[in-house]
Amino acid sequence: MAAVERRALRKGMEWEFDRITLPRELSKSLVTRMLVERAENGGWELARVQIKSDGVRRIVLRRKIIRQTRPSFYL
Repeated sequence: MAAVERRALRKGMEWEFDRITLPRELSKSLVTRMLVERAENGGWELARVQIKSDGVRRIVLRRKIIRQTRPSFYL
């Protein structure tokens, strides 16, 4: 599992990115099940899939970071 990266694409919106590299030996149905599991349980969405010439899949998942603003009565 790769390290999760966080960055703001535009002001006020932050995304968390997770990069995954999967070998060519994994079937398409297995990869699909893995990604669906991550989407349903972790809130991730598919940002990019790249299939290299040697069959290795490089996948980038993302999810929004929701920040709560602090109410003024706590200040």
